Amino acid sequence: MNTFREIILCKYGELILKGANLATFESLLMKDLRARARRFGDFRISHVQSTLYVEPLSDACDLSGLMASLHKLFGIAGITRAAVAEKNMEDILRVACAYLPPLLAGKHSFRVDAKRADKSFPLPSPEIAAQVGGALLSCVPGLRVDLHHPASLIRVEIRENAAYIHADQEKGAGGMPPRSGGKGLLLLSGGIDSPVAGFMMAKRGVEIEALHFESFPYTGERAREKVFTLARELCEYCTRIPVHVISLTHIQEELRAHCEEDYFTLLLRRFMMHLAERCAARYGCRALITGESLGQVASQTMAAIAVTNEIVSLPVLRPCIGLDKEEIIRIARGIGTYDTSVLPYEDCCTIFTPRHPRTRPQLEKVLSEQNKVDFAALADEAFASMYTVSCTPEER
Repeated sequence: MNTFREIILCKYGELILKGANLATFESLLMKDLRARARRFGDFRISHVQSTLYVEPLSDACDLSGLMASLHKLFGIAGITRAAVAEKNMEDILRVACAYLPPLLAGKHSFRVDAKRADKSFPLPSPEIAAQVGGALLSCVPGLRVDLHHPASLIRVEIRENAAYIHADQEKGAGGMPPRSGGKGLLLLSGGIDSPVAGFMMAKRGVEIEALHFESFPYTGERAREKVFTLARELCEYCTRIPVHVISLTHIQEELRAHCEEDYFTLLLRRFMMHLAERCAARYGCRALITGESLGQVASQTMAAIAVTNEIVSLPVLRPCIGLDKEEIIRIARGIGTYDTSVLPYEDCCTIFTPRHPRTRPQLEKVLSEQNKVDFAALADEAFASMYTVSCTPEER
């Protein structure tokens, strides 16, 4: 039976630079933290001095499950489980010797850092660290002190209400709290790049809604479900993502029937951007988000991007624009979307792909090709086909 209480400590990152606006960002962070915590039990959550305290209120609370979830909460730079001690050296040493030995198992060296945020505590930080270090040397055989390259870093924090003892603080997700950066509409395909783009903008505090284009019967149910799965995987970071779905089937058939093949991809992209802007306006999104990487494919050259940008007035955020494919794949693996992205189900962008797409298009020629179809009527018809599926992590 444990002779100590254990809590989770979450440390801020760049939030501490927000000055007079800090309370707004803290409120958003706390709201998302509380929503996550409810899935794992009954917790008391508070914040003091750029630290969040997450305290379980019963033995039934799943501290490990919540810890894993909080690793995916943007706005937290550091996270650790910690034991709580009374603010006197006798109890600090008792808790340290009860709590830390299992965490030091297999470690050959350690260092103790102490932080005395409560300056009324009678001992200075170096003396606190020395006493805790001496106690650990006595209760953990084979351990030695290494001040420069320790295998484990022990921290003792003397704060307002208690002392907190923990080992090897882990890196959090970083970034900005959810919904602190406005709302953006992610053009979510079934590929590798767009989920990474959504993740990167969510890390900057952007609330994500998604738009997916389908081309039934050329794309099937499994391709659609693949996209919903990707959205649910992103929900581990975003909590909830509405996915709006629009059919492009008639548009693609009309482009194939009336326009030069070399311009097919560019014209389709212009339809997509136009429809995305209309969707964004309906749902209050302030920017579009795409997974484009400069030069990766023919539609992602500077000239091609300029042609597709011309049809919208909203900002288009392209967080992957300077990354190569290996860098994007590495992020996709890290956030857990890669294995789903590479499932072999075609999306609408792979249907009727031209053999020799234009890489240096002229806007005048593109507009000439666009005028061969009834752009407004086709766009209205496609927009009327839109339906929405709300994705959450609980559905996985």
